[in-house]
Amino acid sequence: MGYGNACGPGWGGRRYFSREERQAWLKEYAEELENELKGVKERLKELEAE
Repeated sequence: MGYGNACGPGWGGRRYFSREERQAWLKEYAEELENELKGVKERLKELEAE
């Protein structure tokens, strides 16, 4: 979305966001976390196979 970072929306930029913007940011953040978890699980499987 481009209006926040890992610290949350508005860090170093806008201060106030609409409900829809906050919701969109949280959905995008949740997706990033799910992708990160998927990568961690894949790496664990690789390490266990070694």
